[in-house]
Amino acid sequence: MPIPSREQIEKARQKAEQAKARLQAMQAQLAMAERKRDTRRKIILGGLLIDAAAKDDQFADIVAELMRRVDRPNDRQAFDGWSLEDRSEQSAVGGETTAPAEAQESLPR
Repeated sequence: MPIPSREQIEKARQKAEQAKARLQAMQAQLAMAERKRDTRRKIILGGLLIDAAAKDDQFADIVAELMRRVDRPNDRQAFDGWSLEDRSEQSAVGGETTAPAEAQESLPR
């Protein structure tokens, strides 16, 4: 095997750096796509849970218990002024049935 020149070594180093950058970009794209899918699943599941809680006391109790577990102030802040009652009123406007009175109580703070 012939001895490589400095130029060949530099060219090989540049190709390796470019390949490493492409690999990192692909890994970042995959991670972003996975985060988006995870976020979408959470949004869909949360919406289903809220709809169920607005229609069924058992689910309303579950949502109330989950809300009691929200510890972080920033997370808590996202629910300021929100209640299942608000959701039930929105459903009624959309033509859906409203939730029972027990499910319409405000969630605990």
